Amino acid sequence: MATNLWNIDTTHTGIHFNVRHMVIAKVRGSFQQFSGTLTLDDENLAASAVSVRIDTASINTGVSQRDNHLRSPDFFDVEKFPAITFESTKVEKGSGTGLRVTGKLTIRDITREVVLEAEALGVGKDPWGNLKAAFEAKTSVDRRDFGLTWNQALEAGGVLVGEKIEITLEVQAARAPAGEQAA
Repeated sequence: MATNLWNIDTTHTGIHFNVRHMVIAKVRGSFQQFSGTLTLDDENLAASAVSVRIDTASINTGVSQRDNHLRSPDFFDVEKFPAITFESTKVEKGSGTGLRVTGKLTIRDITREVVLEAEALGVGKDPWGNLKAAFEAKTSVDRRDFGLTWNQALEAGGVLVGEKIEITLEVQAARAPAGEQAA
């Protein structure tokens, strides 16, 4: 099988995160605007690659006051750093249908290596004959590693915002038309 290019279908993909709030609860959110491609070769995973760009201003936790704070210089500073990017450096087989995708995650112009534990969920045709592939991937990062250090101490101990961010990607990708495929 040749290497195939797939475009992330933004209407059927979710980029979600959660973080501890006040030590005892979790706040969940997502990014609403992003784009990306997957270059996949089932027979030679080393030839595979993932590239994603996320619009930081599109953060959505369901609370506009919190979202505005997350867009501010205290957190993402969206005016200065409008995007989060991920570029894979290695794709390898995991167990079963699993994949390990290692890459460079850049937030606030700080780049760190992360590993996504992914699962290939399947390939199928939609009602219009378009070939689609689905994946789920998870990772966690320490937000302080990316300069996201704002916090507030709590009177009872602990801090307002947890340091560990759990990230889940639910990706559906559409195979690019033949004219866009690499030769």
